[in-house]
Amino acid sequence: MNNMNSRTGIVERKTRETEIRLELIIDGSGICSIDSGVPFLDHMLTLFAVHGFFDLNLTAKGDTEVDDHHTVEDIGICLGQAFSVALADKAGISRYGSCYLPMDETLVRVVVDMSNRPYLHYQVVLDDQKVGTFDTCLCKEFLRAFSLHAGITLHVDMIHGENAHHIIEAVFKGLARAIHQASRLAEHVRGALSSKGCL
Repeated sequence: MNNMNSRTGIVERKTRETEIRLELIIDGSGICSIDSGVPFLDHMLTLFAVHGFFDLNLTAKGDTEVDDHHTVEDIGICLGQAFSVALADKAGISRYGSCYLPMDETLVRVVVDMSNRPYLHYQVVLDDQKVGTFDTCLCKEFLRAFSLHAGITLHVDMIHGENAHHIIEAVFKGLARAIHQASRLAEHVRGALSSKGCL
């Protein structure tokens, strides 16, 4: 469901593995209420909302007794779908966004093209397999699901870093800033920003 005035996307997903409801307001102020059942993901999505100025409400129940994989991936799917719904035909948006994000010893670059051509380049080295109880490999799975369902070309590169928490946090903050930049309405853009006339 889309509200064109507020650029809102509401997505509900129910499978045998997860049950998710997500509401996104692109032109928000970073207000969020997030309960994914995966505490580290709650932390990352809170950062994403705050630093992207997105209002985000999320409730999720998943088979976390197995592991967090299904929940994390399906939330990525839902967040991507919410952006796709909220942006509709992407008329008037800036389309491109990029961010170099420092987090203590870490520096990450995130670049996006809201092109309707989903692709993920992920060059991030995480020596630790866990941050708390969170499997660090799920960061990539989340981003893959998000980029695919949002229709975003997404490049994520770790320039340098050591601490896995810092690296993943920099990725989510950088993603937020890049998406905020790309999804902003540009006064001089009429329709889709493409020589083809559509995205």
